[in-house]
Amino acid sequence: MSGTATKKSGSVEGTQRLGAAFAPALRAGDVVMLSGTLGAGKTRFVSGLAQVLSPGSRVRSPSFTLVNEIPGEPWLFHLDLYRLERERDIDSLGLEEYAERGALVVEWGERLPGAWRADALAITIDPLDGDDRAWSAQAHGARGAELLAAWCALPEAW
Repeated sequence: MSGTATKKSGSVEGTQRLGAAFAPALRAGDVVMLSGTLGAGKTRFVSGLAQVLSPGSRVRSPSFTLVNEIPGEPWLFHLDLYRLERERDIDSLGLEEYAERGALVVEWGERLPGAWRADALAITIDPLDGDDRAWSAQAHGARGAELLAAWCALPEAW
């Protein structure tokens, strides 16, 4: 599957429900790139993923820690690349080791080196009025296409 698929959420809770509904599609080695302005809902989406993959876990923005490890099946590695601009700084995070153990969900994912973006699902979040959000997902590579198919199977509005 290729192309772009859209969704809408109308509240913070809707954003979390969207993440929770998408969570079963994830497996170790997956890369999901999240892009959007500060406050767009990236961390809330990850919180929804974690509700399913690691019930009871608490998700916080990894802006200063860079990587939050959330145990589950699969493990969820929540990264925030906002403060990293150089590729070598991103490479120093040890992404290969994380990918062997779980799914990578990366805020500011457009900053990932090209090899990591080549087989991923890219999700862009656009804030609208209030808590309304427009979500756009685009596949890169074969696994990205599989993840896009799972995204497309979800209802359009949350």
